Amino acid sequence: MAVQGDQREKASAATGGGRRRGHPLLRGWRRDTYTHGMHPAQMEALRAMCGALIPSLPGDGGHGDAGRGYPPCGKDLERFYLASAADSTIPDEVAELMVTRCIWEAVALAWVVLWVLSTRVGTLLLCGRLCVSGEFPYVRKFADMPPETREAALQRWNRVRWLFPLRIAFAIVKILCHYVFYAMVNENSENPHWKAIGYSVEEPRGDQTDATPPPSRLLDVGVVETRLLNDNVLLRSLVGRGLTVKPAASDAYHTVQCDAVIVGSGCGGGVAAAVLASAGYKVVVVEKGDYFTAEDYSSVEGPSMERLFERGGMLCTSNVTTMIFTGATVGGGSAVNWSASIRTPQEVTQEWAREHGLPVFASAGYVQAMDTVCARLGVTDGCREEGFQNKVVRRGCEALGLCADAVPRNSSEGHFCGSCNFGCPTGDKRGTDTTWLVDAVARGAVILTGCKAEHFVFESSTSGRARSKKCVGLVATCMSNGITKKLRIEAKVSISACGALMTPPLLRNSGLKNRHIGRNLHLHPVSMAWGYFPENKQEPQLTGKCYEGGIITSMHRVTERTIIETPALGPAAFAAMVPWESGRDMKERMSRYSRTAHAFALVRDRGAGFVDGEGRVRFTPSREDVDELRNGLRRALRILVAAGAAEVGTHRSDGLRLRCKGLRDEDLEAFLDEVTIEKGPMHSMTDKWALHSSAHQMGSCRMATSPRHGAVDGRGESWEAEGLYVCDSSLLPTAVGVNPMITIQSIAYCLSKGIAESLAQGKRE
Repeated sequence: MAVQGDQREKASAATGGGRRRGHPLLRGWRRDTYTHGMHPAQMEALRAMCGALIPSLPGDGGHGDAGRGYPPCGKDLERFYLASAADSTIPDEVAELMVTRCIWEAVALAWVVLWVLSTRVGTLLLCGRLCVSGEFPYVRKFADMPPETREAALQRWNRVRWLFPLRIAFAIVKILCHYVFYAMVNENSENPHWKAIGYSVEEPRGDQTDATPPPSRLLDVGVVETRLLNDNVLLRSLVGRGLTVKPAASDAYHTVQCDAVIVGSGCGGGVAAAVLASAGYKVVVVEKGDYFTAEDYSSVEGPSMERLFERGGMLCTSNVTTMIFTGATVGGGSAVNWSASIRTPQEVTQEWAREHGLPVFASAGYVQAMDTVCARLGVTDGCREEGFQNKVVRRGCEALGLCADAVPRNSSEGHFCGSCNFGCPTGDKRGTDTTWLVDAVARGAVILTGCKAEHFVFESSTSGRARSKKCVGLVATCMSNGITKKLRIEAKVSISACGALMTPPLLRNSGLKNRHIGRNLHLHPVSMAWGYFPENKQEPQLTGKCYEGGIITSMHRVTERTIIETPALGPAAFAAMVPWESGRDMKERMSRYSRTAHAFALVRDRGAGFVDGEGRVRFTPSREDVDELRNGLRRALRILVAAGAAEVGTHRSDGLRLRCKGLRDEDLEAFLDEVTIEKGPMHSMTDKWALHSSAHQMGSCRMATSPRHGAVDGRGESWEAEGLYVCDSSLLPTAVGVNPMITIQSIAYCLSKGIAESLAQGKRE
């Protein structure tokens, strides 16, 4: 259809696809107007803050200290040091992201701080004698203070213990300012600072994969991309794909009829769609994100984050402890995850069966499901060539006599793509968008993209079962100005598979009351260590850059609850996460970006958080989890030192680091004794704090043997509503302790087989 063809072209451009030809920038990365609504006086203060965080500095870069191994200067590096975040539209972009991405309490807090800083009295209150001048009017506004005193004020806010609102305001602006500075791109999908820090967006190499590139647009036969359609084109598209449709008359809904409606197309929803469609049922998948393919994926960080992740990758817990990353596109997390394909550990399945009364996890059917899932994803154990970060971890483990396990991946052994977190541009990684959903649409399933579920529809149950309600479908809204009516999708079974962060709000919005909906959230909290490895021609085994190669190919297990792996960090994410001590120090850190390896400790958390609403998550690691994280972080630092790092450190706000040249054992032990796991800026009672990260969310609608202990039963069905199922990571009874993709797909396979059997039984009755 012509309209959908236009949409595909715009979607490809939006993710940076077509960068080889040049393309318009993503909405939000080169705006004509801004809607943040900040007063010019607030923007003046914000611009001054951005300029203090990333200041213009002399071009020599301060690289006289050869002992720290800084790269030599050049014209690109000189331009980089002279650049300031006060320039251009960067402060406006920061304000826009602040207003559109942060929780409203954080926005209100930053809003007030900027108002206060726009006045002399307020600046005196927050900056003290730093704003005092010997000339009339003797007290300067923040924007009128000299650059060095503005920087000193930010340094004070970063460590102030007694007034956490200043810490939070500082943290928000620091994160957003650095993210925008390194993520914004021009018409050629380039950032002017990338060359100086040793980064480039590389074209996929032909030798990166053993797999044959998949045909383009595999899902076109079943996808209806609603975002740019009108009512008439939408209805024709649905009818053309075999659905029974009743156009809206006087009411507000177009009615669509099917056997099963599934909200979400990721690890749970994709598998459920394939299983039910293969059983002969008409399936409709509702996905609020858009459909992209390998040729659309560009590996350009900013645009990719904006279109492929929830809230553009700017989602933080409301108590400001953890940054959360979760996919929001066709394929969900499987489209943007890091390829790790680890089966559910046997001790975990035994625990879930024994202690939580869920025999499915101890069954032969679950083992068979894992076999089926791994076969469909083409999981391989081998890796022909590891990337720089994984080489570092393996080398450090070998030097310490530790075990570094190979990590299975849903890609070929030759896959060397380091940007699968932005969608795999080679098409080698096999997410649900290139596997299970392909199977589903081949059997008649329909996928509605740009379509957001609002609530499930219930009627009184007459089946005589204990559940008082019966789910009869879903109401959804198409995110298109041309579609004037909502969709009422009537179905025999309805499945929520939109993930542990989005399923609880959907169920609550539908009127369900079970107290476990939104509780028992697990995040696999992560704490990172880094090591700088200068280029050394005498060390050919450690060649490469931090963003090249398979993201996770090696793993070290510290304890039964803690593992060490390597992350994907583009320049913007790197800059947003690492600690800020001064403008010069931050630019020095960034000039070493390409040779800074990260390793993180991931914990199978026992403390539980809460999903309070859409985009509102509370989570604080328990004391046991903090102890595990600290021990894991100490082990990660030992590994980096043993691998030959010139300098190592953590992400703690005080910039904790250690130079390794001439390092004695007692010096290392003394440094490791200083390593702590601090809570976020709101909670730390010291002058040190750090944010954790999470890419795995589980347990917020957990399975249980009774409604007193969980939100759904052992078949995934709601305790409150017949015919309503949960089929995603939210139903896991606890954290799994490893990358959860195989676990989610395997339990989804088991549960959807059961749903198909119940539908068949209903037909017979």
